[in-house]
Amino acid sequence: MEEKEILKRLEEFKDLPENIYADLVKELSSTKVTAEELDKILSEVRRRYEYSLVEPGEAVGIVAAQSMGEPSTQMTMRTFHYAGVAELNVTLGLPRIIELVDARKTPSTPTMTIYLEEEHAKDKEKAKKVAKQIETVVVGDLISKTEMDLIDSRVTLIFDEYELSRREITTAEIVEKLNQSKIKVEEGWGKNKISLISSTPSLKELRKLANKAREVYLRGIKGIQRVVMRKEGDEYVIYTEGSNLKDVFKIKGVNTSKTKTNDILEIEKVLGIEAARNAIINEMLDTLDEQGLKVDVRHLMLIAEMMTVDGTVKAIGRHGISGEKASILARAAFEITADHLLKAGIKGEVEELGGIVENVIVGRPVKLGTGMVELVMKKVKTEER
Repeated sequence: MEEKEILKRLEEFKDLPENIYADLVKELSSTKVTAEELDKILSEVRRRYEYSLVEPGEAVGIVAAQSMGEPSTQMTMRTFHYAGVAELNVTLGLPRIIELVDARKTPSTPTMTIYLEEEHAKDKEKAKKVAKQIETVVVGDLISKTEMDLIDSRVTLIFDEYELSRREITTAEIVEKLNQSKIKVEEGWGKNKISLISSTPSLKELRKLANKAREVYLRGIKGIQRVVMRKEGDEYVIYTEGSNLKDVFKIKGVNTSKTKTNDILEIEKVLGIEAARNAIINEMLDTLDEQGLKVDVRHLMLIAEMMTVDGTVKAIGRHGISGEKASILARAAFEITADHLLKAGIKGEVEELGGIVENVIVGRPVKLGTGMVELVMKKVKTEER
């Protein structure tokens, strides 16, 4: 068959999803097929597509819950794993799934995968420069020894020379930052040693001063404690412990379209609700794949849709979706039963018995599957003979 004839025949299949239709056009326009073969292919595609659709009245929520719940019971309770990246802890397995569905404000181990623009990704020195701009450095990271002098009321900070040169920080920079934080520095400081003056000669005050100095911020992006650079293929990728998507996007050389974080609420704040929905799906898929478990992505999509349908990320629980159900009995069936019933009674709420849980509780047929259909018997008058 000619390409024009094939494309004309494909016009009848425009009601299929865009990606399926596009694949058909791509594959069939470059293949030699007879009219009979084309009919067979198209009827098989149509049959498989219709078979994959959800039947009206199907309990998709229950099926999604079962499909996600059953593999979750096999997941390990391991929280930390090195995931091939040195020194970076990542939450995996069941704890990570719980974090996602609970829509926690901050994950227990926030991490970022930062991809670089081509110019920086293939040059080790340029990639290192970007990494140095990202990693948070505080005075405490550079100290090798702290000495306290009660007689002269001062604290001496001795810095690690290797750390100073590795991070390209001078003692002058440290002194400037300490002065900005209103910490009095004694004049005549050395190359790797400075003394801080305390107003009161007490050990408690000296310790307070030393701790305050340790926490003084020098440079980097706040929230990112550690950075690890790794070569993947022919490009360098930066992994971080801690997350700050908004500020990382401002760094020159960062590929903003590929860079990602595992903090869902931060994604929602910076990139919007659709990005957060996709992140929930991808995070769940990655967590399940890491454990060697396979779950159809459509179940995960349904969970993510429910969590983000209102335009904000909501938890699946009494503080989110389950606690906001219109049905009194459905809310009461989930958690804190007495409270829900009492509050509903005070407000004078009415139970409409429209959902599944409430109908099961009162022993009525559930409006699912064949129960969705209500049949009315029509009396037909029979003619008398």
